[in-house]
Amino acid sequence: MHPLRRVLQAPRSLKWGPLSSVSCLLLRTCRAHCSVSSTSCLSPEGQSSEGVQRDFSSRLAAGPTFQHFLRNASDLQQKPSSPEVEDPPPYLTGDELLGRQRKVYLETYGCQMNVNDTEIAWSILQKSGYLRTSNLQEADVILLVTCSIREKAEQTIWNRLHQLKALKTKRQRSRVPLRIGILGCMAERLKGEILNREKMVDLLAGPDAYRDLPRLLAVVESGQQAANVLLSLDETYADVMPVQTSPSATSAFVSIMRGCDNMCSYCIVPFTRGRERSRPVASILDEVRKLSEQGLKEVTLLGQNVNSFQDNSEIQFNNAVSTNLSRGFTTNYKTKQGGLRFSHLLDQVSRIDPEMRIRFTSPHPKDFPDEVLQLIHERHNICKQIHLPAQSGSNRVLDAMRRGYSREAYVALVHHIRECIPGVSLSSDFITGFCGETEDDHLQTVSLLREVQYNAGFLFAYSMRQVNPEWETISIILLPAWD
Repeated sequence: MHPLRRVLQAPRSLKWGPLSSVSCLLLRTCRAHCSVSSTSCLSPEGQSSEGVQRDFSSRLAAGPTFQHFLRNASDLQQKPSSPEVEDPPPYLTGDELLGRQRKVYLETYGCQMNVNDTEIAWSILQKSGYLRTSNLQEADVILLVTCSIREKAEQTIWNRLHQLKALKTKRQRSRVPLRIGILGCMAERLKGEILNREKMVDLLAGPDAYRDLPRLLAVVESGQQAANVLLSLDETYADVMPVQTSPSATSAFVSIMRGCDNMCSYCIVPFTRGRERSRPVASILDEVRKLSEQGLKEVTLLGQNVNSFQDNSEIQFNNAVSTNLSRGFTTNYKTKQGGLRFSHLLDQVSRIDPEMRIRFTSPHPKDFPDEVLQLIHERHNICKQIHLPAQSGSNRVLDAMRRGYSREAYVALVHHIRECIPGVSLSSDFITGFCGETEDDHLQTVSLLREVQYNAGFLFAYSMRQVNPEWETISIILLPAWD
């Protein structure tokens, strides 16, 4: 068996291993999902699609050995901050990675992180020569940035794919074939199931694989299906400046960290977005500064657990000081030490432009030490609004959810916040119908709503999900390292 084939058939062994830094180089190709007539479509060079596929297959057969991946891993470790463009993989040429002004249509579903991911993905594609279109009918590439937090979110995408299937079938044979890709959390969760269930899907890219989009699209043009759903231990897209989708926007999202380590029992995020890692403070400040210069009036700092931010990018930040948690709260992982924390970042961001409003979402109640609350109180441009997800008012359910706090600790935190920040606006998330929840548990949640008197709330029925055997395997591997 060719060494490349061996690597491609076992990407999971690399997902959390020392070679995760070269995950963007790994290729998973499937057999072509449809036959293409040699006269139906010509490439820009005049070569038939069938000829392109044969040429690609021959190059892939003679493609890189395992030593190629090791060599690139060594190069990345020696030059971690190099902004230079990487050489194309041996099975592709530099020209094949270019967009050649093909038009991309992007649709975004789900949370604010997905909005920011769309801007990151478009920034990468724009630099590769793709054009953006808001007209679905003229698109050459359709990319759906997806959500997987609840079953309904995924069903929305399956329904959308059914609609797009008709569009792809009707595409005139004289034009470049329409390519459809699934990006984000749904691609990460379902992986090959999407390609097997919907043969019209050409491309999958997980949340940590957006840099790989030009290569994946180049592979797709050869008639293959392509996927990169490897998660990274360090990808934050710190050097990618998101491109605003609306030129007249007055606000923007700024991603400061990715992933989550909390491992709440109901949540899919650690499995679709991976381990928690934070952007360097300097890169965040630079992005906020540029947004201020563009005249934007508000920025929202984004993260799955935004206030657990911890920048360890510089050795001088790695002191032995432990993370300060909210009083009465615990974590599901070993207490983190060192690094520049959220209070430092919030302080620096708020100083860039005193007239720019600062918000952040979504936080976890455990990460509200006094220094964060005091800063919110002192700075007039930090909005006096805090999202404080409770999820339940029952201690029994909170324990089953692995939230790391009791109802009593949560209520004490609410009182403390209101003492520190008079007039603060509070919002929260709640799940009802959680596994094993009783009527009494539900009534305790209702009583918490009445006791706290939130300004806004987001309430959801628990979404029963199919258990993926891969998650159980990952949990066995990861949880000991997090305890």
